Amino acid sequence: MHAKYVKTLKKRCPPGDTTTTVEMDPGSAKHFDDGYYRRLTQRRGLLSSDAALVSAAAAQDHVDVKQFISNSSTTAFFRAFGESMVRMGKIGVLTGTNGEIRKVCSRVN
Repeated sequence: MHAKYVKTLKKRCPPGDTTTTVEMDPGSAKHFDDGYYRRLTQRRGLLSSDAALVSAAAAQDHVDVKQFISNSSTTAFFRAFGESMVRMGKIGVLTGTNGEIRKVCSRVN
């Protein structure tokens, strides 16, 4: 994560603050677009799993986030996002005693 962005986040959410929230996509949080991925390439992503998308290993694994932001239109982004949603829909869902819905996301029930 970019050092300047870390400082900004720490000012907004000091260590121990469990009530303040920050937008994952500042500037376009209310719009579905490629803005979050643009920020990832600037090392301004909140989630390490998303930051991994812009790593060299991800690029070798056919995930090229930069193609979405270099495309003058967002057509490529929306097409790839739709295809990803279809693939994710095919992931096996845990049911019955094989899984659980957490009442508090950070803790196992």
